[in-house]
Amino acid sequence: MQIHYKRPSLTSYQIKLLDSPARFTVCEAATKCGKTASHIIWLFEEALKVKAGQSVWWVAPVYGQAEIAFKRMRNQVTVRDFFKTNESKLVLTLPTGAEIHFKSAEKPDNLYGDDVYAAVFDEFTRAREEAWYALRSTLTATGGKCKLIGNAKGKKNWGYKLGVKAKNGESGYEYHKITAYDAAAEGILSLDEIEQAKRDLPEWIFNELYLAEPSEDGSNPFGLKAIRANIREISKEPTVAYGVDLAKYSDWTVITGLDKSGRVSYFDRFQLDWAQTKARMMSVVGKTAAHIDSTGVGDPIVEDIARKCPRVIGVNYAAGVRTKQQLMEGLATAINSGEISILAGVMQDELEGFEFIYNQGRVKFSAPDGSHDDCVNSLALAWDCKVNNRNGIWAAY
Repeated sequence: MQIHYKRPSLTSYQIKLLDSPARFTVCEAATKCGKTASHIIWLFEEALKVKAGQSVWWVAPVYGQAEIAFKRMRNQVTVRDFFKTNESKLVLTLPTGAEIHFKSAEKPDNLYGDDVYAAVFDEFTRAREEAWYALRSTLTATGGKCKLIGNAKGKKNWGYKLGVKAKNGESGYEYHKITAYDAAAEGILSLDEIEQAKRDLPEWIFNELYLAEPSEDGSNPFGLKAIRANIREISKEPTVAYGVDLAKYSDWTVITGLDKSGRVSYFDRFQLDWAQTKARMMSVVGKTAAHIDSTGVGDPIVEDIARKCPRVIGVNYAAGVRTKQQLMEGLATAINSGEISILAGVMQDELEGFEFIYNQGRVKFSAPDGSHDDCVNSLALAWDCKVNNRNGIWAAY
């Protein structure tokens, strides 16, 4: 069988990366610089080299990202019906019988077993190290190549350490770095867009996303040193503002109170049914100002509480009046300026594990997959409530 293939146009940095003779390439790259599109091309080319029944893999941190790559590869080939497509299993089969599998790294044990002839590990800095161990094992028998691509994400994750090994000349490895300015020089991004992002984003976020420069604190928006510098015992002064994060699914309801100096003066974290939750909140909050996250649970619950607690207001991130990013940026400013205290234990743990993710032009703040951020949200809401109720001024959201 003959397949006539012409490689699409690529930038100079893409060609250098794709044609590297190294068995393993580690690439930390700026957002939107063409790393995914170019590696789709590379994996397709590797699939053309293998025989019927043999496979190459695209591995991404979560299923949704693997599905995006699956659809992009399927649509990128100009000949319609070139692939035999299995959408339920995310498998593309070439006319030669070779297979391209798109897999999630969410459960690393599921990656063991097969012999893989080439692989791309997409957004590897956001995946678990155990997934790399599993993927690496699938390449052992075949001697297959693997290309790891992703954004810079701090200096404390396994992906950064692997990149350092590649930089330092580890046998079989090669390190690549692509910045937004590299992409602009090749016409992929505009300089105006990059400079606008530089003005819009905090410096450390811009450095990671556009310059591929990992920060000391990784993707933590608060700063680990600042968090630890603000740890205090709970205050005995009266509470002037509360922040409440309501439990959703398997989460916790958290009530955090601040005194007039910004120290945590009340903290409660629990899992109860809605009737008990509302009763406890009403007894705690009373007539004190409070911001409650109503996103996901709906406004009716907040309205029930507000009948007994007249200074309660629901903050619905989805409504767009007050975004989670704004709340977290406000909390980050308070932590870094020493205006707010933090309790050791679960509150500190959640703050230190918190991170940002840049997706579709937006910065999303959240806990890593499988972790909680209820204490972080509650503290941010309490600070927002305190700031917006100075001098008796009430801001409704």
